[in-house]
Amino acid sequence: MRQRSLGDTGIPVDAITLGTSSLGRGTVPGSREEADAVDTARAFLTGPFAVVDTSNEYAGGRSEAVLGLARADIGADASARNVRNRIFTKVDRDPDTGRFDRDRVMRSFEESCARLGVDRVDVLHLHDPYSVTFAEATGPGGAVEGLRELRESGAAAAIGIAAGPVPLMTAYVETGLFDVLLSHNRFTIVDRSAEPLFELARGRGMGVFNAAPFGAGILATGARPDASYGYRPAGTDLIAWVAQVERICADAGIPLQAAALHFSLRSPLVDSTVVGVSSPRRLDQLVELQGSAVPDDVWARIDDLGPAPTTIEDDGEVA
Repeated sequence: MRQRSLGDTGIPVDAITLGTSSLGRGTVPGSREEADAVDTARAFLTGPFAVVDTSNEYAGGRSEAVLGLARADIGADASARNVRNRIFTKVDRDPDTGRFDRDRVMRSFEESCARLGVDRVDVLHLHDPYSVTFAEATGPGGAVEGLRELRESGAAAAIGIAAGPVPLMTAYVETGLFDVLLSHNRFTIVDRSAEPLFELARGRGMGVFNAAPFGAGILATGARPDASYGYRPAGTDLIAWVAQVERICADAGIPLQAAALHFSLRSPLVDSTVVGVSSPRRLDQLVELQGSAVPDDVWARIDDLGPAPTTIEDDGEVA
């Protein structure tokens, strides 16, 4: 795959990054299920894409643990010597107390390193800092202080902010303290509210990850009655709107999923699109979707439909 730099960081990424939020979920150490998950992780780490994205809290820590086991299995294979640099992760709040300060960031990072079998990462995100206010996170002793220390020490080459609400993400970007951002569900065929955020980040030389191009639902499943978008029921209006997009795609001879993926891949505002994958079969399907050719007139016809009735409602206030 052709690589590009993640903003001004110089860190190489591909157009697609593999998301692993479900990897290892429900497995226990030593089980057959864990072994299967490790096989899947190995396929991700040795596959066609440069970066695998995980988090301290994904699958209760099992995502990192399984990736670490797969990384150890790969060992010193000459074709995989840079596997350590293929895994980007995130620090998370304490799962029991919600604490998310400088000390929790340090502990979260230590937990991640132990699971992954590394002592540094290229990209380390502050993940979903909803249990603290923006002022607490950016103040003395706050989570951002911990991230900056890790970057200064070389434990993280770059630090990022990974969350959903655009007003909150904008506040973090405007601090000028971050190298990278990761936004989800807000730059898709359905919802384009992150576009000004991405433009702001681009102007600051930040790297941009766009996650969940399928809207965590309807753009993958299609316009079925039980469809969801952004982890919420899609509603009849959105389902009807997506049904029109499906017809446009059918006329062009492509699946809806191809248009959803390429909406993000074609944007000059996005360095890498994060797509959740759960199996080697899904990985193969993703490669096929990436190779799909989407006719130019598809985008014009979608734009002619007007804005979609998105389910996303971001609060404009940041404390």
